[in-house]
Amino acid sequence: MLWDMDGTLVDTEPYWIETEYAMAEKYGGTWSEEHALNLVGNDLLESGNYIRVHMDIDRTPQQIVDELLDGVVARVQQSVPWRPGALELLADLRANNVPCALVTMSWQRFVEPILAHLSADSFGSIVTGDRVEFGKPHPEPYLTAAAALGVAPEDCVAIEDSNTGAKSGVAAGCLVLCVPHHVPILAGERRVFRDTLLGMTATDLGQL
Repeated sequence: MLWDMDGTLVDTEPYWIETEYAMAEKYGGTWSEEHALNLVGNDLLESGNYIRVHMDIDRTPQQIVDELLDGVVARVQQSVPWRPGALELLADLRANNVPCALVTMSWQRFVEPILAHLSADSFGSIVTGDRVEFGKPHPEPYLTAAAALGVAPEDCVAIEDSNTGAKSGVAAGCLVLCVPHHVPILAGERRVFRDTLLGMTATDLGQL
């Protein structure tokens, strides 16, 4: 099992959006819900460049990403908003010895405070956006995670909440379990859809 994080394991997208609006106000830029949702699932530096252009602020993509991370890390340290059914499914997978990896475009310093709330053996591999050359929708993140677990991508199910992430998983050769949340996911080959992870078990995923 290859887990996306933002919007799939945890509902941190509102934290990112709040931080984006705060940055627009701080630097006299303009922002919208549409722009914010366009960033869901994207590589962070690509998002930083998008913000620089569309928010129209005098900051580099790297400076924007650093400030975004400061904001969301501070929020997640106060409260981790787990997605319904995610912790229960993760525990069932671990109990059934199903190898899991975390595959996120967030950077390591944002992932660490979330992982601190989980068992140390929850994930056999952690792939973050600052540790790959190409982010989602490129297949590299999922290919990297599968290789680290020692399994073929074709033998993996990726769990995703965004079309960008689903493209990455499919391109890598995975079956993608799509659980849309903030943004829609297009139907397509090797994509199956569920409304929620609530009640889902390792057996259910094996049947996919």
